[in-house]
Amino acid sequence: MHAESDERGSVVVPTTAGPATGDVTEGPGTAPERELGSRAPGFIQASRTLHLSWQVGVFVVGLAVVGAGAAMLVLPGPGWLVIFGGMAIWATEFVWAQLVLRWTRRKVTEAAQKALDPRVRRRNMILTTIGLVIIAALLGIYVWKFGIVMPWKIAA
Repeated sequence: MHAESDERGSVVVPTTAGPATGDVTEGPGTAPERELGSRAPGFIQASRTLHLSWQVGVFVVGLAVVGAGAAMLVLPGPGWLVIFGGMAIWATEFVWAQLVLRWTRRKVTEAAQKALDPRVRRRNMILTTIGLVIIAALLGIYVWKFGIVMPWKIAA
């Protein structure tokens, strides 16, 4: 598989084709994937200088969003959501970010389908129930041994 450039200078990576039809292969219930490459307007892609400036701007904005998401990993906030938002900003211009997002989307879809498997759901429910029973037993032993004493109870 090799990449080519179209007339606007965008990188076009061919997708996998079906056996004999030449159709793009799609999984059941999935939308066709977009072409890889810049999503900048045509007039921006027409000028090399303007396109390079556009790419620098997209990179800086994406970097700011990813940096804010990284900060939110240790501070209050939806860190991973913001990081993936920054990756989506980068994916409007950079092929590597588009490939990372495609891989991430594929892995999330696989994990969601795996979580819906009845055997996995049953196993998770059994493990959760066992964990809750253990926690309840430990809490019952603690209360039986030490009792419940409220911290604001003042001896008269």
